[in-house]
Amino acid sequence: MQEELLQFKIQKVWTLVDLPYGKKAISTKWVYRNKKDKRGIVVRNKARLVALGYKQEEGIDYDEVFAPVARIEAISQPPGFMDLEFPEKVNKVEKALYGLHQAPRAWYETLSTYLLDNGFYKGQIDKTLFIKRVNGDILLDKYVGEILKKFGFSSIRTARTPMETNKALTKDKDGEDVDIHLYRTIIGSLMYLTSSRPDIMFSVCACSRFQVQPKVSHLNALKRLSRYLKGRPKLGLWYPKDSPFILEAFSDSDYAGASLERKSTTGGCQFLGSRLISWQCKKQTVVANSTTEAEYIAASHCFGQVLWIQN
Repeated sequence: MQEELLQFKIQKVWTLVDLPYGKKAISTKWVYRNKKDKRGIVVRNKARLVALGYKQEEGIDYDEVFAPVARIEAISQPPGFMDLEFPEKVNKVEKALYGLHQAPRAWYETLSTYLLDNGFYKGQIDKTLFIKRVNGDILLDKYVGEILKKFGFSSIRTARTPMETNKALTKDKDGEDVDIHLYRTIIGSLMYLTSSRPDIMFSVCACSRFQVQPKVSHLNALKRLSRYLKGRPKLGLWYPKDSPFILEAFSDSDYAGASLERKSTTGGCQFLGSRLISWQCKKQTVVANSTTEAEYIAASHCFGQVLWIQN
């Protein structure tokens, strides 16, 4: 406990103050976890202080709902950290804590500040969208290099395709297990990247189906995808300023492509002139009895997307 207390003081997570009039302090609790290695031996003991967000009342403790990290006014003194001289005082929170209704507002502010300081600006219609201009055109730029560096893929060789052709991913029940936290973290990073890289959407979605019990073969598929990203780090959505506003849509299907359930995959994209504005790649909810039925399902889904865009 003393080590955690020292860290809180060094990082200035909170300051001791009187409870403001009309305010209510949020309760806290400690969450403990033992981290084990592959042999089941405890290698690290972790403790995290979290706020009891379920005790917040709308209009009293918060006005807007977000989710697990937020800035708040005050919390009660945590168990084990009670100041005996001033037990009636509360801690004014200076940094973010886990467990509150308001969520990633603190993280969003940090991210938006970083993007604004690096040449991006907020969209006029969607204020949560950050865009960047290059020679008068709009480029949605992502940081492929940072993702590769984060997971140690910076030195891998490149690949021409996101996945191996004619080699579908399976459950691989007899395969060797891999670190589930690492696998899910890579998937989460790549999912975020699909917002500007539709070329990797199918591969990322295929790998994401095995997050419950990932195997070495699934991790190798992610490494193959990382090799593709390394070879093409600057690909992304490009929105030229001189382009007609003509809506065009395309659809396709992969009949029985999902080897586990024999379901087909729907693919589709919608263009406004030469600007790609919407795209889909998802497993169909029913098992098609023929290639014609699979194509019909894909076409109807694409048509529904077009009607939504027009209206």
